[in-house]
Amino acid sequence: MIASPTDTAKAMEAVSQIPAIELQNASKSFGVVQALQQVSFAIPQGQVVALLGPNGAGKTTAISLMLGLRRPSHGQVRLLGHDPRDRRVRSRCGIMLQESGVPLNLTVSETITLFRSYYPHSLPLTQVLEMASLKKKAAASVGTLSGGQRQRLYFALAICGDPDVLFLDEPTAGLDVEARHRFWEQIRAFVQQGKTILLTTHYLEEADALAERIVLIDHGQVRADASPAALKALVTNNRVTFNMSEPLQPEFFAQLPVQQLELGEHHVSLLTPKLETVLRALFTQPVEITNLTITGASLEEAFFHLTKDQSEQEGA
Repeated sequence: MIASPTDTAKAMEAVSQIPAIELQNASKSFGVVQALQQVSFAIPQGQVVALLGPNGAGKTTAISLMLGLRRPSHGQVRLLGHDPRDRRVRSRCGIMLQESGVPLNLTVSETITLFRSYYPHSLPLTQVLEMASLKKKAAASVGTLSGGQRQRLYFALAICGDPDVLFLDEPTAGLDVEARHRFWEQIRAFVQQGKTILLTTHYLEEADALAERIVLIDHGQVRADASPAALKALVTNNRVTFNMSEPLQPEFFAQLPVQQLELGEHHVSLLTPKLETVLRALFTQPVEITNLTITGASLEEAFFHLTKDQSEQEGA
């Protein structure tokens, strides 16, 4: 019996509704150490998610479970609806690690060609070189590449199999600002093709720029799972910066509800939960205030707010 177009469309829709990544009460212990504790979240296909957390929070353990490199002690992990160790889904994933073991004597083109052979449906070599900005280095041996160029090679190896799910571990470490922004553009282009991306990074500006959603892990548990905007809204502080014609004394600011005060001779930067109180006090001073800028909390400030609160609760 031949399936009708309607049946085919329904089947494709059902497949697209299967989460790309799903953890259900996943826990992982190493002896007496509980690395993950009942972690649950699902990532729909086509979404960009940043997995953040302090060092030792459990991020690496969580990713190792998603990739099938380790099994959960309890709970379940699914990748595209299957066991992560299933060869069918492994061939649909790309992984960019901070350091990959590749032969240093092969050229860039030879290395990418080798990795392309591992996948059933790989991208053309020329397209991979273009996407990774490596066309000019195609004939260069891997051992001669700079740190930034090698990072771009690792990205090329992660995408050469045209993966449906892409894992990026600190992808822009060692890149300069210009190269980092070019990389962001490549990621956005990949997302437009419906790819799912899980990103870990210590550059919180990068997570804010790329991710639709942040999953924050601390002490082996999910502390927050929301959009960057929603996480920043949890912090009531405002960042205030300005220049002043004459220096103000530290004693003046000591009487105000300010945090993270950076006081220069003619420049001030501070955080405050009571913006109106601080501004009212400033404008009563006999100094000229210029270049006044007021912004909401950054993702970095939200990150520290959430992890600091948890540390204080556990220390109480």
